[in-house]
Amino acid sequence: MSGPRKLFGTDGIRGTANTDPMTVEVAQRLGQAAGLRFMRGTHRHRVVLGKDTRLSGYMIECALVSGFLAAGIDVTLVGPLPTPAIALLTRSLRADLGVMISASHNPFEDNGIKLFGPDGFKLSDEAELEIEALMASDLSGRLATPDMIGRASRLNDAAGRYVESAKSSFPRGRRLDGLRIVLDCANGAAYRVAPTALWELGAEVIRIGCAPDGLNINHQCGSTSPRALSAAVLGHRADLGIALDGDADRLLLCDERGQLIDGDQILALIARSWATAGRLEGGGVVATVMSNMGLERLLAADGLRLERTAVGDRYVVERMRELGMNVGGEQSGHMVLSDFATTGDGLIAALQVLSVLVERGRPASEALQMFTPFPQMLRSERFTGPSPLLDPAVREARRWAEDELGSRGRLVLRESGTEPVVRVMAEAEDEGLVSKVVAGVCEAIRRVSVAA
Repeated sequence: MSGPRKLFGTDGIRGTANTDPMTVEVAQRLGQAAGLRFMRGTHRHRVVLGKDTRLSGYMIECALVSGFLAAGIDVTLVGPLPTPAIALLTRSLRADLGVMISASHNPFEDNGIKLFGPDGFKLSDEAELEIEALMASDLSGRLATPDMIGRASRLNDAAGRYVESAKSSFPRGRRLDGLRIVLDCANGAAYRVAPTALWELGAEVIRIGCAPDGLNINHQCGSTSPRALSAAVLGHRADLGIALDGDADRLLLCDERGQLIDGDQILALIARSWATAGRLEGGGVVATVMSNMGLERLLAADGLRLERTAVGDRYVVERMRELGMNVGGEQSGHMVLSDFATTGDGLIAALQVLSVLVERGRPASEALQMFTPFPQMLRSERFTGPSPLLDPAVREARRWAEDELGSRGRLVLRESGTEPVVRVMAEAEDEGLVSKVVAGVCEAIRRVSVAA
């Protein structure tokens, strides 16, 4: 089956709650179709269903449950937990499907649905297309007979299972005693499990963004709004700040001086640490087209390669599996460490960084400044109508920009998978050149959008 997906984007289905496609009707239909798609035998089938802390999560959860039950699938409810916890539980409970209700770093008004296969990995484009086709078909004759309707139950120790799994990724015998850590959970899915894991490993944990009320997820907190983290680190004289996003599949760090550390520096630290320990597989790491050229140069100096892929942790994971690599990530903070998880896991990545800090006995400001980034500029241009990337004027602007950069830099244009926005990114050693080409391409996109 081929063709463009209509519901699924780069990371599941996402939209404003109670507005298409994030409606009760779509969620219920998705539950029915996904349940039927993953019927694979005569056993009682099961789906693990988790969510973050958005108010609309209750609504979407109930709709999905009714859809799965109607398809004859039993549902195990685990409540608010990080996205990587759902992937973990799907595998450990031998479920046929995992579902996470979350819009990640988006504001509370939005919500989304992410699906995981029985192996704990996000679904392929092909599987998502098959589910969409089922949703568009007549399912009335395929739903469960009255005696085969599914049952719903709650797994009370789900949070504890994830905490123990995360802690097991930390080197045995090593502790966080004496470290003061500011932890910002974005008022999201990790508000209970992340502080618990760090505290049980010995850290003094200062919590912010750990009081969700259904409306404050990602609001002036978390990895996309790190000002509060920096202020708290300085105010409490902490050794490190950790900020997760709404579903805790990515992170941002802050050193003891209040300086922010992005995903490229985190990826560099973990890659070099694992390479030194003989744990790095595949001779390098996977990152996206957005990662800084400084990271690429650093790895090359160590004889390691940087494999680039499209933006989205699912594409990072796919390339890692193809190449047999066990470390991958994004500049935005998605870190995929396949020794421990099948998807991005902010808590586990933070624990790997903390392990290095403890081992080396160096402050975060020294250990996490792995390379000097190339000047990089990212702009977002909103548009109406068809994609401006197809317009001849924008294509010409792109060719001009690439000629200007030559071998001295890179240009990346990509359309968002969740909103009508084009991301324009350029980097080079010459900051003035970067600014010039970004401004030129953005102006071309604006002209096209106005004309539309």
